[in-house]
Amino acid sequence: MLDYRKLFDCSIPGESVSAWRAEGKKALGVVCCHVPHEILHAANILPVRLRATGCEDYAEGEVWMSSFSCSFAKSILQFFIEGRYDLDGLICSDGCMQAARIYDNWKWISEKPEAKKQFNYEIGVPRKSSPTTKEFYKEELFDLISEMEKQSGEKVTDEKLIESIELYNESRRLVKKVLELQKEKHPVLTGTEALSLMISSTNMPVEEYIELLRAFLADVTNRKPITDYRARLMLIGSAMDDPNWVKVIEAKGGLFVADTLCHGTMYFGNEMEYDKSDIIGSIADYYLNRLVCPRMIDNRDALHEYILNTAKEYQVDGLVYQKMQNCECWGGENVFLEGELKEVGIPLLNLDREQKMANVGQLEVRAEAFVEMIEKEG
Repeated sequence: MLDYRKLFDCSIPGESVSAWRAEGKKALGVVCCHVPHEILHAANILPVRLRATGCEDYAEGEVWMSSFSCSFAKSILQFFIEGRYDLDGLICSDGCMQAARIYDNWKWISEKPEAKKQFNYEIGVPRKSSPTTKEFYKEELFDLISEMEKQSGEKVTDEKLIESIELYNESRRLVKKVLELQKEKHPVLTGTEALSLMISSTNMPVEEYIELLRAFLADVTNRKPITDYRARLMLIGSAMDDPNWVKVIEAKGGLFVADTLCHGTMYFGNEMEYDKSDIIGSIADYYLNRLVCPRMIDNRDALHEYILNTAKEYQVDGLVYQKMQNCECWGGENVFLEGELKEVGIPLLNLDREQKMANVGQLEVRAEAFVEMIEKEG
């Protein structure tokens, strides 16, 4: 059987990325989840969703970015400056203001005369879904295709796009099967493992990811069910790419069985439906209308409904809302969500954090107190 342990490896850069580039093929870093990976894949370019897992110091990133920028964005820029990513360039979307600042600053740094030349590109993604914004986004995607063809030297055809869509849809189906296991009273995956499994998709070609997921699902009955947890939890909020943070809370008796993270469940979403006569329009529809985060100005009700329905579906005892300091998208969402959770009797733990793992002792205390409160009220 294929060794699927690689699914739980969140190292940067991943060995698959380095192996891909060693074959002379290009790998481009992608900031935020609004750049369609299907387009890069159709051009035989490996899309690598950028993370800052394990960043302990973003001093150089802070030189370039405002003190009001979130530490996640500063940490990604820090890794770029350090040369940590093994990539051929960057594609950024304006998923949030700070994501766009990563592009601005790295473009300026990398285009200095003494710097190693890299490809840098940014696409605009509307914050509202409508016929007008869809047409704008389609034009952005056509331009992106042209740039990818220049980078790879390969033509992006509708047939290749359909093949790519089908592959990514298969990965979505398989991840959904994995997440279904978390509905069991005694799941076989911790939340730490589940998040790692989803994050690892950013480290390898989708074909390899699919094979590893299949191997994991074939072996899942051999995993020991988890019976010693004290509360079923759901994790929502800002970009979370560090399973070790989740591990701290789970060590205190919580078990994360669901999430709405852009590096987790929301990154995969539902399968993409497509019209063969308008493939780019189908891609635009999918990325404009899928639920990911509060960046879209017209999806709050749908997002909150999804959170509440997911909490019920996964029999969640409590919800952990983690917010990156200075997070534009998730900064105040808890104000609107807290009342809705009270109405359905779901306790909420609000946690502010930075990208760097700090104040672990305080996190442990608050996590244990939250779990104890759930036990007493239950």
